[in-house]
Amino acid sequence: MQIILLERVAGLGNLGDVVTVKNGYARNFLIPTAKAKRATEANLKEFEALRAELEAKQAAALADAQARQAKLDGQTITVAQKAGVDGRLFGSVTNADIANAIKVAGIEVVKSNVRLPEGPFKAIGEYDVEIALHADVVAAIKLVVVPATE
Repeated sequence: MQIILLERVAGLGNLGDVVTVKNGYARNFLIPTAKAKRATEANLKEFEALRAELEAKQAAALADAQARQAKLDGQTITVAQKAGVDGRLFGSVTNADIANAIKVAGIEVVKSNVRLPEGPFKAIGEYDVEIALHADVVAAIKLVVVPATE
């Protein structure tokens, strides 16, 4: 399916690019999340009329992400979780737990921004975590998982 990208999508293209993607990816993700529109003549004309507005919106989103990255880079976030005597957690520390801890620190992050390529953390310790605030902006934090005190 041919689509027009309404914002930068990592691994796919930039604002205004007309790309071909699988039908399911377009119908189930890109179009419902307003990241793309079908590449019809009417939509192409509409896009060209709104191009400046969309570019300004993208620039504002990038500036916001860069400002949050400046606050977040290098910070140490601590998460307390119940743990056994051997250091293993009862449960795990997920991206939602990390996002909530960052929100408590005063920086707005949603759980989908937190990248955990090896999955949730299941032991006490220090971990390096990436926070993808924008397709071009990734912040690095240090996460410290400590045992919760009763």
